[in-house]
Amino acid sequence: MTAESLADAPVVAAVRGALAKPEEVWIVGGAVRDAALGREVADLDLAVAGDPGTIAKAIASKLDEHAFELSAEFGTWRVMAKSHGWQIDVTSLRGETIDADLAERDFTIGAIAAPLGGGELVDPYAGLTDLTDRRLRAVSERSFDEDPLRLLRAPRLAAELELEIEPRTSDLARAAAPRAADPAGERQLAELRQLLGGPDPLRGLELMGELGVTAAVLPEFETLRGVEQGPNHHLDVYDHTIAVLEHTLEVEADLERFAGERAAEVEALLDEPLADEISRRAALRFGALFHDIAKPATKAEFNGFVGFKGHDRVGAEVIAGICKRLRASRKLTQHLQGLTLHHLRLGFLIPEMPLSPRRVHAYLRATEPVAVDVTLLTVADRLSARGAGPIAAPEMVAAHLQLAREMIAAALDWRREGPPQPLLRGDEIAAELGIEPGPELGSALAELEAAQYAGEVTDRAGALQHLRR
Repeated sequence: MTAESLADAPVVAAVRGALAKPEEVWIVGGAVRDAALGREVADLDLAVAGDPGTIAKAIASKLDEHAFELSAEFGTWRVMAKSHGWQIDVTSLRGETIDADLAERDFTIGAIAAPLGGGELVDPYAGLTDLTDRRLRAVSERSFDEDPLRLLRAPRLAAELELEIEPRTSDLARAAAPRAADPAGERQLAELRQLLGGPDPLRGLELMGELGVTAAVLPEFETLRGVEQGPNHHLDVYDHTIAVLEHTLEVEADLERFAGERAAEVEALLDEPLADEISRRAALRFGALFHDIAKPATKAEFNGFVGFKGHDRVGAEVIAGICKRLRASRKLTQHLQGLTLHHLRLGFLIPEMPLSPRRVHAYLRATEPVAVDVTLLTVADRLSARGAGPIAAPEMVAAHLQLAREMIAAALDWRREGPPQPLLRGDEIAAELGIEPGPELGSALAELEAAQYAGEVTDRAGALQHLRR
């Protein structure tokens, strides 16, 4: 690959045209790597000899977009070219020359620079050769010490780009692994969301474990190893969790099987952004990872039976601690807590099939706003339980999948239409029944909503009569 091969990328041409002196700017990092791999180049990382703010503003002005300082600590500005779907980060050189800058980078495949104005590539560490050989290699022996976030980035990049981590780099990572939790929580979360949301999260997690990174960043997950379960499960909690993630990916890939005729709607739902640059799809994968996170803390044996009473509730508390450490938003935290808190509900309803409308309503109301997501999670969880116990029986699995399809449809309708519009306001119920504002009035409103959903009342007179009864 030559620097000129990047010229066809629209974002490169636009940036070059925006700058008076493009020869003082280098394209670095992911854009060069992606071009070498034959991938589309959409976003750019630029290393500049001058002031990054001035250059970012010049690009933004030419593109009629907005530039802002992303990090004063790292001297980085960002241009969000939303109308084009581009993102351009502009950073000061790490040193006086481009060679000095590349010497400070993490891996050889990212230590390649292409002059924006054209010319030969700068590749002092043979990064292009490593890309050809599908190898991930640290630039220097100081790489992980200089920025411990690279301990997470290594497994993420290896999984995403189908690379093998070079043995010496693996040794360096293992030696530095206890420092993987040193970076700010939001930086750790950014790497984890890319790893779990990427094309091969299973391999990414496997590499995290092999390098000793999991124990530092997600110690709660590491403690799942070796925790044996009851007869419904054939795996310990750790391997079961990995199996649930694997089946979550299977569910994502075959939604017609698991969501029936509503598959397209579920696909669109999973693609929705949730929070912290995480989609609902990636959040579901986090949910698979965390759904049994409290089993070690709740394990108990009675008459030879292993149980984990309350692991759903305690798990929500554990997730709160993890999310606080990772500085996740309140919205993401509550979403992940909801997945764990409600992942047992659908299974408990199997003996009651076919469900009454009231039972469907109770499930939707309890699991709102994660009803669709947690129902998908229960499918992956049930498919991963292959022991000799009753819930692992083929007929129970088939019943669970059938109920899940029905509940997904009901949950999608609920999302689109919302709960029934109340036939009576709270003040009207209070006046008619002589109820003071408080829990009793709240119960009356909840009962009316359930009765309306079930079709038991359809007008105001019937609603009043029902509540009086």
